[in-house]
Amino acid sequence: MQGFGGAFTESAALTWLALPEEQREQVLVDYFDAERGHGYTFCRVHMGSCDFSLGNYAHLTKPPPSYEDENGGFDLSGFQIERDRQALLPFIKAAQAKLAATSREPLKLLASPWSPPAWMKSNQHMNHGGQLLPRWRDTWAQCYVKFIEAYAQEGVPLWGVTIQNEPEAKQVWDSCLYSAEEERDFVRDHLGPALQSAGLGHVKVVVWDHNRDQLLRRASIVYSDPQASQYVWGAGFHWYGEPHFEQVQLTHDAWPDKHLLFTEGCQESGPHLDSWAVGERYGRNILNDLNRWTVGWIDWNLLLNEQGGPNHVGNFCSAPILASAQGELLHQPSFDFLGHLARFVKPGAWRVVCSSTKETLICSAFVNPDGSTVVVGMNQSDEDLVVELSINWPSENLQPSWKLKVSGRSVLTWLSQ
Repeated sequence: MQGFGGAFTESAALTWLALPEEQREQVLVDYFDAERGHGYTFCRVHMGSCDFSLGNYAHLTKPPPSYEDENGGFDLSGFQIERDRQALLPFIKAAQAKLAATSREPLKLLASPWSPPAWMKSNQHMNHGGQLLPRWRDTWAQCYVKFIEAYAQEGVPLWGVTIQNEPEAKQVWDSCLYSAEEERDFVRDHLGPALQSAGLGHVKVVVWDHNRDQLLRRASIVYSDPQASQYVWGAGFHWYGEPHFEQVQLTHDAWPDKHLLFTEGCQESGPHLDSWAVGERYGRNILNDLNRWTVGWIDWNLLLNEQGGPNHVGNFCSAPILASAQGELLHQPSFDFLGHLARFVKPGAWRVVCSSTKETLICSAFVNPDGSTVVVGMNQSDEDLVVELSINWPSENLQPSWKLKVSGRSVLTWLSQ
């Protein structure tokens, strides 16, 4: 296991900064304190704007034609992250400090672009899809290098990058379309070599970053090319649309040397205040993903306002913590479901075989680096279940068992030291 976390977005950061000091501190404790909170260690940030920004922006503007060289490229000295310094980086740095005070684990951070700058695209717009023009592929790859280096200079090292958020989605917000072949070629011929040449070969490259339904097909096209595959750590996926958990299992079975990472999920269409069904959606997805070789699970926005924003195109969504107009923190059931795993399953834990004799009871089990055992069970039925939990510890020649009550429509975590 690599860890659990959520996404630092401009919307989340601005909502956090607008809170009273006491509530800002509470958000940090709830998410990043490894002793009193979830102890998040694996998060995501957008590279350039996304729908959960206050508007379109890019870190590189196109200079005058006189700056271009004979190959159509140009000096990237104009690349800057000033926009990120206003809200995103203060939020990330505060989270880093909170985690460091309570854990030796670093905060891993995955960066994803929603769109290249408009002038690099076929539609000349950051929104409405479009494609990265072939002439700008090298320049766009160098933007990744600049972004990674700029964040490192801020004391925020990046663990990894994805090629494109949702590369098959033409959205009214920031978006860009890549075919599987275009993604493969960009990794093989541009991004992979650019990272290596810059001494950034340690930065993980994650492909796909879209829904489970196409995970196997998209991964197969990249992984089947040895030159592209050598640069790729694994594939990321989202939960929107049909569940298709079998795609996660099949992708692992076909390429067990590659990793699987859940990179985004949230409840769409508004804040859904106090919805237990949203919490159960989290529980079903997390447990089913982890049982199919997913090594990390990253939620979407860490924090939003009571409307489910701000969002520059009105694409309001829920978040595990919402903030009221009065500055009150509204913890949602999704926050609790995430905590049942994030607080107990530590980075470096091994998932171990676990099965249930009840169709309505989903379960997963882990052994932490300190030897503690974690079992999580989610009862999807309305009826209470009395279950017998048995653990086979062959090295100890023991098979102890315990009777536990798992109430109807609940989730339970059992921890053995």
